[in-house]
Amino acid sequence: MQSSLRCSLVLLGLLVGLSPATAQDYAPPRFTDADRAKKISTLLPEITQLYTNYAAEKHAPGLVWGLVLDGQLLHTASVGFANLEKKIPATPRSVFRIASMTKSFTALAILQLRDAGQLSLEDPVEKHLPEFRAVKPLTADAPKITLRHLLGMAGGFPEDNPWGDRQLGITDAQFAEFLARGSALSNPPGVAFEYSNLGFALLGRVVSRVSGVPYQRYLTREILLPLGMKDTRWEFSEVPPDRLALGYRWENNAWKLEPLERDGAYGAMGGLLTTAEDFTRYIAFHLSAWPPRDDADTGPVRRSTVREMHTPTQPTGVNTTAKTLAGEPNPIANGYGFGLSVSLDSKGVVFARHSGGLPGFGSEYRFFPDYGFGVFSFANITYAGTGATNAKVATLLLEKAQLPQRTLPVSPILAQRTQQLATLLADATWDERLGAEILAENFFPDRSRADWITQTRSALTKSGKISSVSPLKPLNQLRGTFALLGEKGRIDVFFTLTPEASPKVQELRLTFVGP
Repeated sequence: MQSSLRCSLVLLGLLVGLSPATAQDYAPPRFTDADRAKKISTLLPEITQLYTNYAAEKHAPGLVWGLVLDGQLLHTASVGFANLEKKIPATPRSVFRIASMTKSFTALAILQLRDAGQLSLEDPVEKHLPEFRAVKPLTADAPKITLRHLLGMAGGFPEDNPWGDRQLGITDAQFAEFLARGSALSNPPGVAFEYSNLGFALLGRVVSRVSGVPYQRYLTREILLPLGMKDTRWEFSEVPPDRLALGYRWENNAWKLEPLERDGAYGAMGGLLTTAEDFTRYIAFHLSAWPPRDDADTGPVRRSTVREMHTPTQPTGVNTTAKTLAGEPNPIANGYGFGLSVSLDSKGVVFARHSGGLPGFGSEYRFFPDYGFGVFSFANITYAGTGATNAKVATLLLEKAQLPQRTLPVSPILAQRTQQLATLLADATWDERLGAEILAENFFPDRSRADWITQTRSALTKSGKISSVSPLKPLNQLRGTFALLGEKGRIDVFFTLTPEASPKVQELRLTFVGP
């Protein structure tokens, strides 16, 4: 083995230690770029212009927006008025109705009760709401509608915007009367996504029944106050008038005041009123669920449960028109988790989001768990659709500010196998003793040792004298890539380990890359 390569391998061995490593030595990914906030700050004028332009184009009387980074409100600003008649400016302390952004709070409440053993997501709705038995199945082979179906918008109810928006203030008695008459279904449960305000109103009713207290009181006590959301309310009459954002619609080139809906039995689908400062705490709570780690779990809902909300349960379509800043296609696959839409773009970026719209209001938020940031905006114009601008802002942060993901530390077992593999490959002899120690039982039956020696020698001939080993790039705790760097090129090495207690190499790929 060449002396320079030997030195690299010795140094790697000293760094990782040669004592046996196990798959249980886990270190969570972390941010290593100390300039993330500074990178965002350089874009604030451009971000402000995007929101200002949006407010003008949509005739929004008032608009508030914010950027959350690492659990803190990095930036917030506003334009226009919360109250046109009294010329009260919109500010980060103005209280806006956020409509369907309420749905993820409802999902949290259901999951919190599930974690406490008070219900199961597989429970039929009628177990907790006997009056729901009046809803007859669409087909003879349809399963019973469960809480899981409702959380994932797969209960079979028809899409009910904007009808559902006008149900917000109905009383519990009126809701009971509605259920007693039965409900029309558009699909059997579980076969398709269809957005349903009714489904989440039912979930709110389940929270009330199971907890023994009204839904709104339960949410405030168990979710809002523990998160420090002290200015978040259900009833607009409880908000100080000088802080309440009134709702408007733009009609015939003039603003018209929309009557504010009272809170009622449909509150679980869209009743919350909140501020930018309070909502920052909510986004921070969702971001704090990532990455999985050993820290104390101190939230009102455990981290693993919050991550469960971020997992799609139903596909909702593909956005084929999405593009990068450079105009390159970047299609996005979309799904629905629990009270949240969840998306994956062609670059591998995952984000969760939800919009909100009621007469007089429109809002949206989205957050990027792997990048540690979130974006939100509230407007007091009917069905404002602020998501398109939030999407532009997020794209700026990802592509122009080039915010990095967390860096995954190299697990001890992955580092140890890297050193051993580099040793095994370096002189192409495939040492039998070392091979027996690190190669899984499937390795040579899948491909003979003689064939591996032939391929390795061929690659080494092309690369020339190997001088060093590149740093390992972990793909997860048990998979990674590194390179043997030679005079005439490099040999890229991909390997993955087995699920054994002492993981071994089960798959290996060698690829020569020229200069």
